[in-house]
Amino acid sequence: MLDLRHLATLDAVATEGTFGRAADRLGYTQSAVSQQVAALEKTMGGAVFDRPGGPKPVRLTPLGEVVLEHGRDLLARARAAEDAVERFKAGEGRVDVGTFQSVTNVLLPTVVRRLLDDHPNADIRLFEEETDQPTADGLDLVFFDGKLTGDVEQTKILDDPYVLVTRPGQFAPGPVPLSALHRTAMVAQPPICDQARVERVYADHGIDPLIVFRTADNRGVLSMVRAGMGLAVVPQLALDDTTGLATHEVEELTPREIYLAWQANRTLSPLATKVVELTLRAVKDL
Repeated sequence: MLDLRHLATLDAVATEGTFGRAADRLGYTQSAVSQQVAALEKTMGGAVFDRPGGPKPVRLTPLGEVVLEHGRDLLARARAAEDAVERFKAGEGRVDVGTFQSVTNVLLPTVVRRLLDDHPNADIRLFEEETDQPTADGLDLVFFDGKLTGDVEQTKILDDPYVLVTRPGQFAPGPVPLSALHRTAMVAQPPICDQARVERVYADHGIDPLIVFRTADNRGVLSMVRAGMGLAVVPQLALDDTTGLATHEVEELTPREIYLAWQANRTLSPLATKVVELTLRAVKDL
């Protein structure tokens, strides 16, 4: 089997013309260079240099020319691999992250900006999907408003409380009981993800709101409340613009839990590890 060290020695001798100058270039003794060339010739089954003796430079044999041609290609690939590994360790690889709307709007801008500040050559790919149960397959990390099932590791990063959003003056300042929502016109998200849990809480308390509009767009929900179409119960992270709106704590409604997950038994890349670190920092800054 070819040894990259032997190929590097072959290249040095062919370039420098003598074993002595090759030894100086490589930081070896001349005898070590001779031993490595001898080992290469044994592996190849023939001489790779003609040695005229005296001060004359050595010359490649036809076999040596073939070995050197392909050896230089192997050395270049090895150097490219080493460079790629070093860049990967330095955070210049690719990271694929699954996300959802409020995390995209509130958390990830800070995370992405800080990541690119530290690693300007990072290749960041975001995939946003509103689904009952996302998968971590094919992704380095995935955010979800609830625990993921399946073969994943995950950590809760945030409790995101729900708030009642109304037009100003519809309720007195302070918390509003869940019973106030019974038979009340409301704008809501589609009944998937954690919205389904919220609606189960309504049902458990005998609350039957009148859903007049559903949209997966957080801004669309707030716009319709602002227009007077109905009330809305939304997570705190969804409140990116409360102009012309009032907000109230909702009694009997626990916060949604936001998790960051990745495939179990899989070593995170340095870049993915950095995303986890920056996310936890961004959460503390909220």
